[in-house]
Amino acid sequence: MAQNFRHSEILTIARDAGKVTVEGLATHFNVTAQTIRRDLAELCDVGQLTRVHGGAMIPSGVIALGYEDRRSLASEEKDAIARMVARQIPDGVSIFMNIGTTTEAVARALLKHRNLMVITNNLNVANILATSPNSEVIVAGGILRRADGALVGDVTAEFIGQFKVDYAIIGSAAVDPDGSLLDYDFREVRVAQALIKNARKSYLVADHTKFKMAAPVRIASLADLDGFFTDIAPPKSILQLCADNDVFIRTVENAARAR
Repeated sequence: MAQNFRHSEILTIARDAGKVTVEGLATHFNVTAQTIRRDLAELCDVGQLTRVHGGAMIPSGVIALGYEDRRSLASEEKDAIARMVARQIPDGVSIFMNIGTTTEAVARALLKHRNLMVITNNLNVANILATSPNSEVIVAGGILRRADGALVGDVTAEFIGQFKVDYAIIGSAAVDPDGSLLDYDFREVRVAQALIKNARKSYLVADHTKFKMAAPVRIASLADLDGFFTDIAPPKSILQLCADNDVFIRTVENAARAR
């Protein structure tokens, strides 16, 4: 009963404040941090909350999580996904990369690659790769979205259309059970669609939290891509869609077992 009461009150606090912290809830309920972590884990497992560093938030729907909160969400999983992607990308190729905290992780994982050309509408990706003398970085023009360093809009999409590259590394805000890749900003969606259209191979990079998210604007279907890199096996509907359309799936958990 006490646990059910805490869960209900935790959700009320999260809805009012937008975010709850382990430390704050432990003080509020006069219980241990371990007890609160267990409560948050259970609420996240059923999709009522989403984990962020130090606590949890109400899952997003039409409004995106703040960019710093997205950075802290499943950060270790994103880094593991990024290392897996980097092993798939050879030296001496051209790459599109769009906005997203997972694509930023991929950029860090590519720092030791040589002779890359990277075209991006993500100022964070550009700044990461600018530290490498081995990569040429081309930044797309467009309207700057200050909240996350994205360049978006028709000008950005038209700029992307000037290229034909080897790989597109695509992040999305959410992955629907039917395999749709979703985002919040139709201007960014147009850019992501241009990236997919103008790449020989397109890969989605998304951790398991994206299966629980929702967003209103459709980018594409996973069936339109060549590969999907994630941390754990996706829902059965997505597994079937990928199998039916020859889209390979690489998971961190399988890669770890193979070692």
